Amino acid sequence: MTDKGNAMGKLQTAIVTGGSAGIGAEICRSLLEAGYEVVSLARRAPEFSHPRLSSMQVDLLDAQATAQAAAEAARRHPVSHIIHNAGVIWPKLLPEVTQEDLHGLTQLHLGAAISLVQAALPGMRERKFGRIVLMSSRGALGLPTRTAYSATKAGMLGMARTWALELAADGITVNVVAPGPIQTDMFYEVIEPGSERERKLADGIPVKRLGRADDVARAVMFFADPANSFVTGQTLFVCGGASVGSITI
Repeated sequence: MTDKGNAMGKLQTAIVTGGSAGIGAEICRSLLEAGYEVVSLARRAPEFSHPRLSSMQVDLLDAQATAQAAAEAARRHPVSHIIHNAGVIWPKLLPEVTQEDLHGLTQLHLGAAISLVQAALPGMRERKFGRIVLMSSRGALGLPTRTAYSATKAGMLGMARTWALELAADGITVNVVAPGPIQTDMFYEVIEPGSERERKLADGIPVKRLGRADDVARAVMFFADPANSFVTGQTLFVCGGASVGSITI
């Protein structure tokens, strides 16, 4: 037995939301390489396969369907890790923002995380171990056209800090990764590939490039590591320095 995960035993099973593409798919690959069992929760199955990868198709915007999927995943698997990566932007200027936008992103970014953790928590507490990673955004600090998005992504920071305090004694850590502009399909739904706008955005980032999915996956893997039991309630911006200054998207 050669992969890294065998040293962790059979209880290391990670749920990754939005694991079918982009950052989520890269996180799944990184976890699989490290020896984890991985369950992707997304609207569609991942485009790649692996003996330790399974998939549950669910629309996380649907609160009832999400709660049912979370309960089923916890019933089938000894869930040790939850990586809540799924998200959408829905960019709108303030006059166009609707209550439906806010309610939808509240469910996706916050409500889905609550349902997943509530389902897995009894098992984590019984085993005295768990790793929870929430995917926020540099946009939590504020960006034009991001009213509902930034509000709910900022909510993740407070929620994670609260959970970190509540769950620390159970051996469960809760942390946040907050990416800046990352080259994914979701990013290119807002920014035209190869455009002058894309070039200017990259030039405005202190490290002078856009992020990649693997940049984010490495940060997630740090928080997911069973050895990192003394780090909880923290937010790591993976943004090329964009959270230190300001950018225009």
